[in-house]
Amino acid sequence: MKTKIYSLFVILFLLSSFTVQLIPTSVKLTVRNGLGSVEKDVTVTLYANKEDYEKSTNPVAGGKTDAKGQIYFQDLKELNYYVSAEKGDKNNFGAGEKLENLELNKVNKVTLIISE
Repeated sequence: MKTKIYSLFVILFLLSSFTVQLIPTSVKLTVRNGLGSVEKDVTVTLYANKEDYEKSTNPVAGGKTDAKGQIYFQDLKELNYYVSAEKGDKNNFGAGEKLENLELNKVNKVTLIISE
């Protein structure tokens, strides 16, 4: 009886450890305008360091927001990323440019505000 309980405990522990490792570190980013409305078709780019961000070189990832103003980046490393969000004359320059303290093995949710 004790052996069965112990075996069950070991199996549950191994399964729970395995599932935690399956979730990649990711960011679900929502872009809103100054009025709080979501912004679709915003070009969003992630950079691994400030120098690349300032020069707009060596992006880690990029894409455009969907109809809900969202974009999803996954398989991220444990870094503080710099993010650029631009649409026409609107951008996030001077506010919300750095993604810090991403939680590993989780979907991190971030909202960026773009304005003129």
